[in-house]
Amino acid sequence: MPFILAQTSTTPPPPSGIWYPTILGILVVAAAVGLFCGSVYLLLGTNLGARLGFLIAFTALAGFMVLLTTMWVFTASPLNTLKGTTPAWSVKKVVHTLDDTSLPPEIQHIKKDGTKVPTQPAQVLKAAADARLVIAAPVPNIPLAPNANQFAQFSAATDYTETNYYEVGGSTPMLLSWQASHSKLYAVVEYCAVVPVNQPFGLPPPTPVCDTSSPKNGFVIMEYNYGSLRFPPFVALVCSSILFVLGLLALHWREKDERAAEKAKQQAAGAIGPAGRAEERVPEPVG
Repeated sequence: MPFILAQTSTTPPPPSGIWYPTILGILVVAAAVGLFCGSVYLLLGTNLGARLGFLIAFTALAGFMVLLTTMWVFTASPLNTLKGTTPAWSVKKVVHTLDDTSLPPEIQHIKKDGTKVPTQPAQVLKAAADARLVIAAPVPNIPLAPNANQFAQFSAATDYTETNYYEVGGSTPMLLSWQASHSKLYAVVEYCAVVPVNQPFGLPPPTPVCDTSSPKNGFVIMEYNYGSLRFPPFVALVCSSILFVLGLLALHWREKDERAAEKAKQQAAGAIGPAGRAEERVPEPVG
């Protein structure tokens, strides 16, 4: 039975230009605003008038945005909502010794003052270190980042092994706290090149043995980026709340003006006296 080789096809990225995404994006936003907001304003404007209909539609939209942005802030945001950067470990430097004077004092004494990371949480540090230590190969239609191989030293993740994981610093996260309210959290991953072994095919891989004389041995210095995942929704919530309050005030001021105008009209017609009470009219004698 002949084997059929499946050809893997890579989907090229969509063409970019003045039409996509600039003009198409503007048209999509304009159509969405026209259909969602324009239809409501059209119904209100034909029944209440252009100005009052606009005030009601504007205030209702701002109130809807208050509810929506509140959900973005206090619940797990879906994929396509307004959000900031996600928390992650970022590699700052790769050194061969912790005695480097350019390192912060917390990192230089991390073996003494820091804590060892357990095996399960250390997998996150290992993944962040592997992404920067292994040389990234170019992929068709996907250009490499400018600093993708800045700290890369090995051709594969099996050419080295991580021996120790340390952490120092950090603070307890709060609900609506940003990067400025946290103390810096550092992590150090100690790694070493392994002694190459010619393992026969079919046997399990051997236990990696560190090559203590390798010049590639060193430490990966990482800093935790707490991110700003909920900061943009919080800013949107504040702006929506301000617009909602302004809309309510505009409706209140309009109602006060209409009442004052109606009272002045009645006073001019003689229906209400100077004290604000209806005047008693004496009936004229008949005959």
